[in-house]
Amino acid sequence: MAKGKKKAGEPKGKKLTLKAAQSCLRLTLDGKRRLDLSNKEITAVPKCILKLCDVDELDLSRNLIRKLPDFIDKFVNLRFLDLHSNHLEQLPETLGRLQNLLVLNLCNNRLTAASLPSELGLLSKLHKLNLGLNQLETLPSSVGALKELRHIGLFNNRLTRSPDCLRRLGHLETVNLDGNPIRPERPAGLDPIKRAESLYLVQESSLCGDCLRKCRTERKKLEDAGKREAVKSKAMFAGLITPNSVAQEDQETWR
Repeated sequence: MAKGKKKAGEPKGKKLTLKAAQSCLRLTLDGKRRLDLSNKEITAVPKCILKLCDVDELDLSRNLIRKLPDFIDKFVNLRFLDLHSNHLEQLPETLGRLQNLLVLNLCNNRLTAASLPSELGLLSKLHKLNLGLNQLETLPSSVGALKELRHIGLFNNRLTRSPDCLRRLGHLETVNLDGNPIRPERPAGLDPIKRAESLYLVQESSLCGDCLRKCRTERKKLEDAGKREAVKSKAMFAGLITPNSVAQEDQETWR
C-alpha cells in the first residue's frame, strides 16, 4: 500500500479548519468554554484546535476518530472530555496528564483492556468514567487508583466477572455492568448441584405455631431483601445512558 493511502473500506473523513472550529465554541451556563466538534465526520483530531487548547470542555463525539493524538495533554484546563461513538482502538499515555478532568466518556468505541494505558489511573479528580459498549474483557488495575471516581459505566462489554480493582474505589456510588456475560460466582469447592445434605418439604398445617411463625418471618425477610435489591438495580447508573441512536441527545446528561 502506497504511503499516505487509506486502507480499503476505511471511511474518508472531512477536514476541519481553525475557522470552522472557532465557530463551534460555546459558553456553558456555568461560564465554562466548550468546544463542540461532535458530528463533524472527522477521522482524526485536527492539530489546528491546539490554538483553542484553553477550553474547559471538549466534545469530539459521534465522529470517525481512530486515534486520540498525544497532544491531548495540551488541553490542561479540560474538566469534560466526550469521545463517545467513534472508532477508537487506542488511547495515548498523555491522557493521564489531564489533571483537572472530571468526566471522561469513551462509550461506544473499540477499546480493549490493552487499549487503556496505565496512566489512566493518574486522573486524580475524575468523577465519572463511561467505558460502556466497548470490547473490554477486564479492566487494568490502574483504574483502582481513581480514588475520586463516583460513577463508572461498563455496560455491554465482554466482562465475565466484576473487576477486582473496583473494590479499591472507596467513593464509588454506581456501577453499570448490564449486558456483560458475567457468570455467578460460587464458593470454592462447592458442588454445583449438591448444595445441601437434605431437604424436607412439609405443609404449613404440619408445623407447630412457633415453627410456622419463624418460617413466615424468614420468608418475609427474603422477599423484602429481593424488593430492595430490585429497586437498587433500577436506580443504579441511571445517568449514564447508551449514546447515539438510543440515547438522549442532550450532552448535559454526561456532566
